[in-house]
Amino acid sequence: MTDAELQRLVDEISTTYFKRTFKHRAFFNPRLRTTGGRYMLRSHNIEVNKKYYEQFGYDELVGIIKHELCHYHLHLEGKGYKHKDPEFKYLLKKVGGPRFCSSLPTTSPKPLKIHLYECRQCHTLFHRRRKMDVSRYACGSCRGRLRFLETKVSESK
Repeated sequence: MTDAELQRLVDEISTTYFKRTFKHRAFFNPRLRTTGGRYMLRSHNIEVNKKYYEQFGYDELVGIIKHELCHYHLHLEGKGYKHKDPEFKYLLKKVGGPRFCSSLPTTSPKPLKIHLYECRQCHTLFHRRRKMDVSRYACGSCRGRLRFLETKVSESK
């Protein structure tokens, strides 16, 4: 499905279920990770996570669009558009939209690297997630010079 097809689908769902036109843009955002879609308050555009369409199919996509259109139409009318608002809950139930989208299967987490440093004077050990330039930092206890020892790799975050 392309962005143009998504735009047509959103327009169609808006007129069918909400009896109002959708006057802004709807498109897939490949950077969305943890949510099925989002309504942008300033631009009034709707972004959808394409992974949900690929994993769960057309029905899940329609549900996500209905959910985001509830935010859209209520916000433009000046009514309660947030998840906790009764107007939002009522409209969502009326159009048959889901309150939450399904969970994507989790991918295997990246191994976590821990860089180990030691103070040359007091031998205090420092564990860091990011590598650091030892010439720019000193020990917090004795102000001694640091040296890099090793990088450890753990199985998961």
